[in-house]
Amino acid sequence: MPRFESDHDARRLGEALAALRRARGLSQAEAGARVGMTSQGWGLYEAGKRPGLFRPDVQRRLTGAVDATPEALALRLGAPASEPSIASGVESRARAFADAPFAETLRLQLSSDDLAPWAASGVTLEYAPGRWPRRDQGCVIDMADGRRLVRLYERAEGDLLVVRGGPGGLSAEERIPRAETRSVSAVIARLDQ
Repeated sequence: MPRFESDHDARRLGEALAALRRARGLSQAEAGARVGMTSQGWGLYEAGKRPGLFRPDVQRRLTGAVDATPEALALRLGAPASEPSIASGVESRARAFADAPFAETLRLQLSSDDLAPWAASGVTLEYAPGRWPRRDQGCVIDMADGRRLVRLYERAEGDLLVVRGGPGGLSAEERIPRAETRSVSAVIARLDQ
């Protein structure tokens, strides 16, 4: 009798997590260190020997360590994130973002001082589509209405993204409904001109 969900599903989910980690170019030790665990602890998740990987909160924590999302984990399994055919906890009520290659980067030049002193007008930001930002990391948000916002990522609260920056400056917290976004991309470099 399987210990949880199914041993086969746990292995498949662990393999998907391992693929995300490898795509980011991280070792098990590096990924584990990002969430405060050893390489052995991380390896147990990848081997499908820890049932916690089926929990949405654990998925968010582990996929965040490899700059990905639970939606990207579900896409690695070969099923849309909204289909409940995968074991409980992999599906997401949130809007799935495209699983773009990690190697692609784009550039955007700031035209305002909304993010000063983090980045001022004239600074060029390099960002990676498909890579989810960490707390206090810059992000480029493509909105469903065609606007492009540049903010500092704080956290996600269910169907909301909590960010700082914009017209109110860095001290102003802004809550953006995830359904109004097309994609969120991590800023990986600031290039002063």
